[in-house]
Amino acid sequence: MVRVIERDAKTLYTRSKIPGVDWVVNQYVGCAFACKYCYARFLCRWKPYGEWGEWVEVKRNAPELAARHVRGEVVMSTVSDPYQPLEARLKLTRRVLEKMDKRNKLSILTKSPLVTRDVDVLKRFPSVEVGLTLNTFEGREKMLIEPLTPTLKARLSALKVLHEEGIETYAFVSPIIPGITDVEELVRESRDFVGSYFFEVLNLRAAGRAFRELLREHFPESYTVLTDDEKFWKFVEGLKETIKRLGVRSEGIEIHRGGWEMVRV
Repeated sequence: MVRVIERDAKTLYTRSKIPGVDWVVNQYVGCAFACKYCYARFLCRWKPYGEWGEWVEVKRNAPELAARHVRGEVVMSTVSDPYQPLEARLKLTRRVLEKMDKRNKLSILTKSPLVTRDVDVLKRFPSVEVGLTLNTFEGREKMLIEPLTPTLKARLSALKVLHEEGIETYAFVSPIIPGITDVEELVRESRDFVGSYFFEVLNLRAAGRAFRELLREHFPESYTVLTDDEKFWKFVEGLKETIKRLGVRSEGIEIHRGGWEMVRV
């Protein structure tokens, strides 16, 4: 059972450090999808509610705060999933979207097909894009890495629905793990209804010690590639070539290696 903490927030729009993005919105903090590699688990240092995935903080006054006028591009969300399971009952994300200034450019990222529920509200934004995080985790891999997330099939279906409804779509292929993530398969399965792609190689440091140990124990070859400089950059070059060969519209590859580096392809 996920613990739900309701509180009133002072603000909803936070200045973004993401290049090209002005504001981020997190009506939820924490995520019940509880992906083992989640980069946002560092929040547990300041949120003494338990382990990552065991709690979700809800900003109950988020819809009222969403009505504030801000100018620029808004991204939803960075430390949660706006369509995690709790959203089906609370409809907080939907109420936030209804109150937001429709003149702003809006970008949403989720792992859930629940986003299709709000197509009617999304269509009120002249400039909106919706992305779904994609990976090829199946069977044992999925059970170990992200057991509580919707299936790839469900995510692909959601992207197709959004595309057919005239909403701009993108695929966030992440985390790319050598020997596990099949980038070519993901593109092949989605290219008919995805406008652009963003690729991200697993940030091993941000994924945390527990996930590094999981990877080393259960996927030793993947761990070796990610920790050996020569093998890592050989993998990255191969990834770049694969993406170029596929000929898709790509926003680049994000690579974390003692920091981060963006490689455009």
